[in-house]
Amino acid sequence: MANEQNEQIVRRGFEMFNTGDTSGAAEITAPDAVSHDPAQPEDSQGPEGFAAVVAMYRGAFPDLTLTVEEMCSDGDMVCTRWSSEGTNDGELMGMPPTGKHIRVTGLAMDRIKDGKIVESWNQWDNAGLMQQLGIGEAAAAAAS
Repeated sequence: MANEQNEQIVRRGFEMFNTGDTSGAAEITAPDAVSHDPAQPEDSQGPEGFAAVVAMYRGAFPDLTLTVEEMCSDGDMVCTRWSSEGTNDGELMGMPPTGKHIRVTGLAMDRIKDGKIVESWNQWDNAGLMQQLGIGEAAAAAAS
């Protein structure tokens, strides 16, 4: 039963990326929660940090759809394989919109304590995202 409850907590977080509604972020994210994501700033911690990350990606990809492909859990850990897609119609980390449609996959592992996410580890195809947006190509051309 605890595993199912933990999985539901994590699913709620993924759903926030689909809707952009982060009003429940404090219900699923501990105040001192830490996110380990090489593409995110270190200040993206706690409910406010999580909400800021969701807002950033929803702003960059207004039609963002995130799909939980598989989820498994054991004890306090929940592992999720996910995919996302959307159209880059907004600024992304200071980069102007490209209008390109992207598809990205990733893995997330979340640790749950007392009904809230306390720590997250995320690995996803950030290089593939930049390549699909054509940003990697522009950077490579500028460097040569």
